[in-house]
Amino acid sequence: MGVSVRAVTRKDVSESAQVLADAFFDDPVMEWMWPDPARRRRGLPLLFAADMRYHHLAGGGAELAMDADGIVRGAAMWDPPGRWKQSTWSSVLSLPRLVQAFGGRLGVGAAVSGTIDSAHPADPRHWYLATIGTSSAGRGGGYGTALMQSRLDRCDAEGLPSYLESSKEGNIPYYERFGFEVTREIRIPDGGPAVWAMWREPQRDPLG
Repeated sequence: MGVSVRAVTRKDVSESAQVLADAFFDDPVMEWMWPDPARRRRGLPLLFAADMRYHHLAGGGAELAMDADGIVRGAAMWDPPGRWKQSTWSSVLSLPRLVQAFGGRLGVGAAVSGTIDSAHPADPRHWYLATIGTSSAGRGGGYGTALMQSRLDRCDAEGLPSYLESSKEGNIPYYERFGFEVTREIRIPDGGPAVWAMWREPQRDPLG
C-alpha cells in the first residue's frame, strides 16, 4: 500500500488544502455554509489553506498522508494542548483569505465557527483534531487511519486525551474505532446541521 505520513510544510499547503476540499465537499456543515456547489468548490480550498497556513502549521499539528508515488491523499490538522484557539494576530492574517473564501456568506461561516468554539471542552490538556480528510481517489486506502494513528500514538505515549467534532453522523462509528466517544450534540443555529463532539481518553497498553 505504501502509505506514509509526514508533517506539512508551507510548500504542501495548497495541495493539502485541495485534498481536504475534496474530502469535505459533501459535508453537511460545508453545504450549510456554501449552499451553492460552485461557490463551495471555490471557497473550500481557500478556507483550508488559510486555516493551515495561519494557525495549524505554527502548532506543528498539520500532517499529510502520501501514496507510494508521493501524491497527497489525506491531510489532518491537529492543535496541541492549550493552543486550539486561534490567536488574534492569526485571525487578522487569515481574514482576507476568509473574505475571499466566503464572500457574502462570511457571517454564516463566523456563526458556525463561534458555535463550535463555544462548545469546546474547557480542559486544556487535550490534542484537538480540527480537521481530517481523505481525497475521493484515496478513500479506503488507509490514509485516514495512518493520519489518526500518527497523532493518537503520541497522545497515548504522553498520556493526553484528544477531542474532535464529527460533522457526519455516519462517521461516528469510524471515530469510535479509535476510542472516541460522543459527549454531546452541537446544533448549528438558524436551522443548521448537527455536529457531534467526541472525546478520547489516552489508551493504555494493558501489558505495559
